[in-house]
Amino acid sequence: MAAAVLGSSALEDEARCLSWKKRYGGIDLDEAARQLEQAAHDAQVAYDCISLGDLDRAHTNAVTARAEADAAEHVLRAVLGAAGSIAGDR
Repeated sequence: MAAAVLGSSALEDEARCLSWKKRYGGIDLDEAARQLEQAAHDAQVAYDCISLGDLDRAHTNAVTARAEADAAEHVLRAVLGAAGSIAGDR
C-alpha cells in the first residue's frame, strides 16, 4: 500500500492507492519505492566501505545499488508507458 498522507484516514489512503493502480494499469508503485530505498541504502554502504578501505565490498554494494535503481526505473517506465506520460497529465 502507498505511504500514508499526513492527516488522512486509512480508508482515504486505500482509495488513493486503488486510484493510482487503476490510473496506471494496475502497476503497484510501491515496488519502485522499495527498490529506490534499497538502492540508497546500498549506495550508503558502498560509501562507508570506501572510507573504511574495503574497496571490494564497496564495489559489490555499488553494483547492487545500480541494479536496484535500474529496477526502479524499469517499473516507472512501465507506469509511464501504461499512462501515456506524466507530461500529458499536466
